[in-house]
Amino acid sequence: MKREGNIKISSENMMPIIKKWLYSDKDIFLREIVANGIDAITKFKKLVDMGEANDDGSELCVKISVDKDAKTLTVEDNGIGMTEDEVENYITQIAFSGASDFLSKYEKAGGDGIIGHFGLGFYSAYMVSENVEIFTKSYKGEPAVHWESDGNSTYSIEECGKEGRGTKIVMHISDGEKEFLDESVIRTLIRKYCSFMPYNIYLSYKGDGNDKPLNDTAPLYTKNPKDCTDEEYKKFYTDTFMDFNEPLFWVHLNMDYPFRLKGILYFPKTRNKLELERGMVKLYCNQVFIADNIKEVIPEFLMLLNGVIDCPDIPLNVSRSFLQNDREVQKISKHITKKVADKLISLFKNDRPKYEECWNDIANFIKFGCIKDNDFYDKVKDIIIYKDLDGKYRSLNEYIGEHENAESGETAEGGGNADKKEEGKKPEIKTVYYVSDELRQAQYIRMFKEAGLNAMVCDNSYIDPHFITFLEYKMPDKVKFARIDADVDGALREEGAAEDSVIADIFKQAIGDEKLTIKTERLKNRSIPAVINVDEIMRRYSEMGQIYGMSEGEPAKTLVVNLANPVVEKLKDADEEKQKFAAYQIYLLALLSYKKLDNDEQNKLIENDLKMLGDFVK
Repeated sequence: MKREGNIKISSENMMPIIKKWLYSDKDIFLREIVANGIDAITKFKKLVDMGEANDDGSELCVKISVDKDAKTLTVEDNGIGMTEDEVENYITQIAFSGASDFLSKYEKAGGDGIIGHFGLGFYSAYMVSENVEIFTKSYKGEPAVHWESDGNSTYSIEECGKEGRGTKIVMHISDGEKEFLDESVIRTLIRKYCSFMPYNIYLSYKGDGNDKPLNDTAPLYTKNPKDCTDEEYKKFYTDTFMDFNEPLFWVHLNMDYPFRLKGILYFPKTRNKLELERGMVKLYCNQVFIADNIKEVIPEFLMLLNGVIDCPDIPLNVSRSFLQNDREVQKISKHITKKVADKLISLFKNDRPKYEECWNDIANFIKFGCIKDNDFYDKVKDIIIYKDLDGKYRSLNEYIGEHENAESGETAEGGGNADKKEEGKKPEIKTVYYVSDELRQAQYIRMFKEAGLNAMVCDNSYIDPHFITFLEYKMPDKVKFARIDADVDGALREEGAAEDSVIADIFKQAIGDEKLTIKTERLKNRSIPAVINVDEIMRRYSEMGQIYGMSEGEPAKTLVVNLANPVVEKLKDADEEKQKFAAYQIYLLALLSYKKLDNDEQNKLIENDLKMLGDFVK
């Protein structure tokens, strides 16, 4: 006999709130409804295993069908089903957890794989539906039940003629949500939310059956790493992230104690080394998609990777404030970080050539991780490498060690007759020169190479300035960094006095910039007439000000005039006009090697070049 009643909710105004605001993304309703079906199948399977239910041999699966003419979207499972009393309990009492009741009854059997909060999840259907029907028949053999409600706090319930165990949810899609009657939209949602659910999911459209499931019930991350091949890892990556560039390498997570965690994190090839590109780490609970890039579970810097992580101990629907304060979640996050660091260390130690080959793609990730996570930095600090001026990769310790050997006259193997360091003497802070733009700083690089000096290439304008400052903070008594144009290293100079006030005055008169400091030096490289130097600290302050919109202009520059250059040597013998012309041209050429010229500087340089060409062809 058909009965009617009121849905038991705490306020008559609750239903409109549920329909509009239950989830931030309304398309998640499909995940909830399908997950309920998977839940019902999982429960039935456990009852069969316990001998409390009979298996008829049919495939346990979820079937989704779209009928555009009838404006219905149907999700049907052949799981445990519900009796009339259970429909009253689990549907009419919103947020009453069917899974909790099931687990309390069958606690000894264990509850792995039970997702459910059927009541509340079911009502997500009303975000896209004007009316919802349930046809369900319990495995217990009791009469089938038909439940229906238009979402206005009333419902009807009666017996029906449904045959076969399980539950069918029929959603009558609202006029404003017709996109959910589009087969391609439903396919996309199944791929997004249901890709790895543990029982097959089929889709039919306009009554046409589809005998090929749309999900992978045994995704690669659920398997033991030793049973997976490289080709399987690559295929899983391509299928999951639609990235047809092969990943560099991956980390397979698989543990059951002290918490359950499975997953695969992939290191992708970067498309632009100058930017930190956000990847996609998909979080699952028992193969049910939760969300992308949840930083409370996955450390922020790991979101530069692509990956899948499945944590059965994290509830399917849970607030982020809970995740932030949950100790188990924090342990999971730390474990994931440790496993990534272990993989990097293993690659560095066991396959250094491949590690170096991948460095350009993983450098941003590692540096960002060090800045964001101190534990990660402590683990990987010795495997951070840098390309030098010869194109070779060295760790900072290797670079400093070679620098010290070169200064003391020792060989690379540690030989030589250098005096032993005095015991108790404070170690000297080493200056490490670096290059931020190999093309623009080519003149400085040439000077360094010819003097037998080396420098590190740090050419990522986004991360390297921060990382250099970070390293100085972490190692204040060991190292400081200076860009290759910060000053003239002593090894670049010739011995003897290098001051020449006459030459300095010629340049001061020609340039006419009171803010510009002019120094004279005798450099070993005679071909370079002058270079621009800028104090490292002042330049960093200026660049930081530009980032935050507080710049007061460029930092003060020093023009170092090379007294050993043939042109500079002849300046004293030239007339005043030629002195000014040559000095200003030398200044412009020095600027050109330091920065991009402004319009006036560029026009003046071109004007001078054309004048010299004219004089040459006379």
